[in-house]
Amino acid sequence: MAGLHHVEVWVADLDQALAEWGWLLDRVGFERQSAWSGGETWAAGRTYLALTTSPTLSGSTHDRRAPGVNHLAFAVDGRDRVDAFMAAADAHGWRPLYQDRYPYAGGPDHYAGWLENSAGFKAEVVAEAA
Repeated sequence: MAGLHHVEVWVADLDQALAEWGWLLDRVGFERQSAWSGGETWAAGRTYLALTTSPTLSGSTHDRRAPGVNHLAFAVDGRDRVDAFMAAADAHGWRPLYQDRYPYAGGPDHYAGWLENSAGFKAEVVAEAA
């Protein structure tokens, strides 16, 4: 069976990352699966996302414009869910991006919101159904 097994995101400030990512992951349907002193895993179906620290980090922020992962996109049911994310983002450590083109920054048939957290990670929340 093909599919994405997991994504591991290294973070410099674990407490901040858990607050920001935890809010987002919970709202898109991931469940906290496990926790240890250096991180947590959050699962949705057979796929999970790990948030963890490492003593070998080369910096304290993520540069989405450098080679590597630009952003993670999460599907939600309906445009109202995307709108709710965008309205609540600031209170949970996520800054809305591309507000001048919201909700069609990805094109006229792509209803989505883009967010950036305090460490520079970008997430997209996409409406799957109207």
